[in-house]
Amino acid sequence: MATIVMTGASSGFGAVAAERMVAQGARLISGARGPAEVGASIPVDLADLGSVREFAAAVRDRLDGAALDGLVLNAGLIRPDVDGRSADGFETTFAVNHLAHYLLARLLLPELADGATVVLTTSGTHDPATGAGLAPPRHADARLLAHPDRDPALDERPRKAGERAYTASKLCAVLTARSLSPLAPRATVLAYDPGQVFGTGLARDLALPLRTAWTILGVPVFGRALRTFSPTLNSRTAAGKTLADLALGNSPPPPSGSRYAALRRDRLTWGEPSNLARDEAVGRALWSDSAELVGWRD
Repeated sequence: MATIVMTGASSGFGAVAAERMVAQGARLISGARGPAEVGASIPVDLADLGSVREFAAAVRDRLDGAALDGLVLNAGLIRPDVDGRSADGFETTFAVNHLAHYLLARLLLPELADGATVVLTTSGTHDPATGAGLAPPRHADARLLAHPDRDPALDERPRKAGERAYTASKLCAVLTARSLSPLAPRATVLAYDPGQVFGTGLARDLALPLRTAWTILGVPVFGRALRTFSPTLNSRTAAGKTLADLALGNSPPPPSGSRYAALRRDRLTWGEPSNLARDEAVGRALWSDSAELVGWRD
């Protein structure tokens, strides 16, 4: 029986993935602010690094010496601005989407079994070439993303600044997967781009009109029509099932050297992330700066 730890299992395609993993016999331990509908839940507030550390300690106690077969870092949010701050004083989107998962991956790395799979959910919006509707990231400078008020290139329009905070955090997910992989040579570390999946809880912090549109476009009849026009649009069911299959190792193995899994028209593809996401110097700087921000000591 595979043991999987997952964030973002309570709604959207994450809930679909959680249900599929449990249905296939996995032992699921989810981290969430509220109770999970499937599997066992341990409370965690991803906007509080102290809570992340407590969650990791509780997971180790729950494992009781057993190895971890999968780690799915899926939770995420997008905000209408960059005014929010985490318990540790960092910009909220960056803190939740990147720093919390960076720290959790490092804390649970020793618990991974041989052949384990680590999946970090990213987004095609990190890559300007996808032509997504959100403003693409300008950089992956952890210090500026954590403290955007220090960024001389910060967008004056709050909405655009919020979009870039989100897309930059998803760029960080790809870079983190690349940096984490050499530290887990017996595991498969992947960045998973589910494409655009309407009807999830991602838009919960946005303005009412955007939340309403996000919900309406998530209705299956509208989704099917939209997917005929855009290859990056996917159903919640397909996105969740694909995530579960990646975590459980049920998908075909990736091509040699590939770590970027992208869902296109409900089908899994393997490709390359953005040029910035493949920049080794950018990845090294993000890794070391993130360690400093979370207080990691080797």
